Amino acid sequence: MSFVSLWLTVGLVLLGLMILLWLYSLIIKNSSIADIFWGTGFIIAFWAAVAINSTQLNTRLILLGALVTIWGLRLSIHLYLRNHGKPEDFRYAEWRKEAGSAWWWRSFFKVFVLQGVLLWIIAIPLVAAQTSTPSPFKCECTDYTGAALWLVGFIFEAVGDWQLARFKKDPANKGKLLTSGLWSVTRHPNYFGDAAQWWGFWLLAFANGAWWTFFSPLLMTFLLIKVSGVAMLERTLTKSKPGYEEYIAKTSAFFPWVPKK
Repeated sequence: MSFVSLWLTVGLVLLGLMILLWLYSLIIKNSSIADIFWGTGFIIAFWAAVAINSTQLNTRLILLGALVTIWGLRLSIHLYLRNHGKPEDFRYAEWRKEAGSAWWWRSFFKVFVLQGVLLWIIAIPLVAAQTSTPSPFKCECTDYTGAALWLVGFIFEAVGDWQLARFKKDPANKGKLLTSGLWSVTRHPNYFGDAAQWWGFWLLAFANGAWWTFFSPLLMTFLLIKVSGVAMLERTLTKSKPGYEEYIAKTSAFFPWVPKK
């Protein structure tokens, strides 16, 4: 199957899942489930492409699928445990309030279609790697570099999330800022880790011939820094967290670096 045919078919699978997810969100009156599905969506995109294309998996594709599955499952489980039993995320709650009675249909386009399209575009390396011929320009170092970059990213994202969850669990830390551990070298270790993992995925896809899909990790990194990640969160934290401006002055926003004195 050609890349375009496979990618479009995977897109239809994702569209069907997003419709079901949207209908479920109307029942529970909570659009935050779109965030929980985000990581799982990429797992489905990869393995659905394998099934649809009857892909002959080589060692590199097995590694890519395994790393995507580990990343996606950890992220979805983490978000589920963090959000379970809590009110709808403040972003969606504000949109719901603004839209009023029209939110039931607006949420389909503003949340589920939007996230589904972004997921579909960003998943291109995972699909293209299955229809491409291994690149003659690559060497084994590409695979090793991709796997190593993924591991660094996974540590930053998983450990950063764990450190923050443990910090928030302690009642003594209410209203305080976490500025130790990985949070001392970057204000957003989880976002940096997410971006690093996607560059790792791309390197593995590149080695399998999908070099042209570099815009996928670029888009993911842009979203994490400028749209739904760092930029959005910092606007809120600067207003709500005492001492955050001092934290900004001392600590790198995204890329890990030695704290300033």
